[in-house]
Amino acid sequence: METKSSNGKRAVITGASSGIGLELCRLFAAGGYDLIITARRAEQLNRLAEDLRSKHGVPVKIILKDLGQPNAAEELWAEIRKEGEVEVLVNNAGIGAAGPFAEADPVTIATMLQVNVVALTALTRLAVPDMLARGHGHIVNVASLAGLQPGGPGMAVYYATKSYVVSFSRALARELRGSGVSLTTLCPGSTHTEFEEKAGADKLRLFRWLPVMDASAVARAGYLGMKQGRTVVIPGLINKLLGLGGELPPRRIALEINRVLLAG
Repeated sequence: METKSSNGKRAVITGASSGIGLELCRLFAAGGYDLIITARRAEQLNRLAEDLRSKHGVPVKIILKDLGQPNAAEELWAEIRKEGEVEVLVNNAGIGAAGPFAEADPVTIATMLQVNVVALTALTRLAVPDMLARGHGHIVNVASLAGLQPGGPGMAVYYATKSYVVSFSRALARELRGSGVSLTTLCPGSTHTEFEEKAGADKLRLFRWLPVMDASAVARAGYLGMKQGRTVVIPGLINKLLGLGGELPPRRIALEINRVLLAG
């Protein structure tokens, strides 16, 4: 199918090769956005790009980038800027790992911090000034229900990084109020994605005892939340209750519940 430009209506989606990121790509393509999709895996991105071009007739540019590397966010943004203005930035890329902190691989910890915190913050900082200058734009930061919890014994670093994303995004959303630029934080609970297996989370009680949502439903909630200008989106009724419970005092109760849920 011949591709048609959307006249600057362009969305950048990180972590686009699978899971929630892939489903968000489909929604933005169906919405008529030009796409810049980025991740580490060329084969998956090429297959996705061909599918989106064929079904929706939108331009799709692929940029291979490992956001776990120092300065990757800045390098990525330099390539993005060559394509023109960005209307939407979706910071979806993220990694996690389960297990006792004392046994965690230091390289894995450093990479998690780099992807979940440093790259997300850097890309947001690079995107926001141009959006403010134009008076419109959207940021979507994909956090987690974990970010609304007091902590996660057994996934201590992952929970902490997602708490950062929630806190940072809430504060920035307030700074941007009235500017024409919005920031939506998507906080999914347990979701059927590659993350479960890669992080070792599929073996935890959390995934066995609580409902697990489809990535497509989570992505749709985030997409609609962005369109509605919502600050925080928690897909699923059970997840909404868990998110509320995690923020209510005494928080030590939620901490103990999480310790049980994050056990194998």
